[in-house]
Amino acid sequence: MTAFTLDMFQTTGLAMLLFVLGRFLTTRVDFLRRCCIPAPVVGGLIFAIVHLALYQGNILQLTFDESVKTFFMTIFFTSVGYTACFRLLKRGGKKVFVFLIISIVMVCLQNVVASVLAAVFNWDMRLGLCTGSIPMVGGHGTAGSYGPELEKMGLAGAEVLAIAAATFGLVAGSLMGGPTARSIINKYNLFSNESQDEILEMSDETPEQKEAAERVDVNSFTNAAILLIVAAGLGTILTTLFNSITIFGAKLTFPTYIGSMVIAAVIRNFCDAKHIVLPSRSIDIWGNVSLSIFLAVALMTLKLWQLADLAGPMIIMLAAQTLLMFVFARYVVFNLMGRDYEAAVMTSAFCGFGMGATPNAMANMQAITEKFGPSPKAFLVVPIVGGMFVDFTNAFILTMFLNFL
Repeated sequence: MTAFTLDMFQTTGLAMLLFVLGRFLTTRVDFLRRCCIPAPVVGGLIFAIVHLALYQGNILQLTFDESVKTFFMTIFFTSVGYTACFRLLKRGGKKVFVFLIISIVMVCLQNVVASVLAAVFNWDMRLGLCTGSIPMVGGHGTAGSYGPELEKMGLAGAEVLAIAAATFGLVAGSLMGGPTARSIINKYNLFSNESQDEILEMSDETPEQKEAAERVDVNSFTNAAILLIVAAGLGTILTTLFNSITIFGAKLTFPTYIGSMVIAAVIRNFCDAKHIVLPSRSIDIWGNVSLSIFLAVALMTLKLWQLADLAGPMIIMLAAQTLLMFVFARYVVFNLMGRDYEAAVMTSAFCGFGMGATPNAMANMQAITEKFGPSPKAFLVVPIVGGMFVDFTNAFILTMFLNFL
């Protein structure tokens, strides 16, 4: 077998070509577009499958320099930290807090089910978390970050298992959300009471401040880069401090990016308190670009041959997660969120981000509201919880589970 090693520039260059391939396919294949499968995931998985065939055929094995992956992963999660606006959480009202608490309960249940089933299959219980909230609520971003960390703990195949589960979750969450909400709406004869032009305005920003936050030019893009890199740098120090904490004789282990997220959240809320406008749009663009590069590298470097021994139990564990999500969304989320049309729309969203990502949740809600009418409260609550706070809570809960197990 021929072995070949790609350096950092070659690895990143190939990853970007695969991203272009994935973007080409997602704009032309209806299934990929409807399920909101990210372009770098599509391109990266195609390459990983080709690499698997070459490896199995004893033809070629590639080795990659993945150092760039950690950098862009940290920048992405730092950008997530800058979205954590506690003012919006407070002003969003009771439903935001209820939806957040429900999400936290779901994160815990996913990890309990995953770790228990791992024990049933005689796996290390920590490896089972790769089918729990790491890929489900966390999606590909969290899967790509926690997978390597678990492999450093001696859990072979953790990264490929988490990525595979995250891909399954994206598809399952997209396919489940719409039918679940439609069945609720039809069963209880629910309908929208809102007019098409009703908007829930939760921000007290002036038009000038909004324009400054949305502006994208050289200065705003540079300022966004400064904010991200400084927060990421300070965050590594904070993560080191977190990892020095010992509770009941056990040393806690946090992911590398958690400190950066905390620092970014502190900066964001300090600026909110002082009415300092951040370049939010530019930060968001930096985050999206970083996520695309990170995912493309993470997916294409997967060693799918490591999945062979895990495939059978993985299918059962993912089926259990799907059943858990359906029962929880249908009978818990709908009931606790008010048993009305808004609750039905939020149920579809919960399936989306509970098994995939917030864009899946938004796509699920869009499909429902296009047919049954607007749901402004749902479009307020879900992005605040799914886009801002669930990543924080998921990271801390996962840390607790990993250290306990």
